[in-house]
Formats: sequence, C-alpha cells, structure tokens
Amino acid sequence: MPITRIQQRHAELMERMATALGLDLDVKIMEGQLDIEALDDAVLRCTGCADPDGCDHWLAAQQGIAAGAPGTCRNLTLFDMLKRGTRV
Repeated sequence: MPITRIQQRHAELMERMATALGLDLDVKIMEGQLDIEALDDAVLRCTGCADPDGCDHWLAAQQGIAAGAPGTCRNLTLFDMLKRGTRV
C-alpha cells in the first residue's frame, strides 16, 4: 500500500523528534530496542495529532538535545522509553 502524504509528513516529524531528542531510530531498530511494527504504530499515533504545525514549530526552535518531547506529543511515552534504553 502506498504511503499517504499525511503519513509521510508524520514519519518525517517522528524522525525529526527523535533527532531532537538525540535518538537515531535506525540504530534503535538495529539494537533491538524498537521494532518496525512499533515504529509503524508510532507514526500512526502521530497522524492523530491535533497540532502537527505546533510540533513543527517546537522542533524548529530546538537547539542541542532536548530533554524530552513536548507534553502534547502522542508518542511521549515511546520517546521516553527509547531515551531510557527500555525495549519498546
């Protein structure tokens, strides 16, 4: 099934959020901390966000490594687990 424009945007937001948090999702997958299905679920959760523009602005304002995702992030728990090294 082809990826939709909305899914693509949210996949990009997820990647940018991970980078802002000092995470590399590809490395997390290779290390076995994150699997593809969990990542797909996270992107789907992200598509349900009511304010992707707000996320985009938050990401643009980040300098250095952020301590955590914003409280409104639908994947806050996932990112927290990845930062702690917990398997998702």
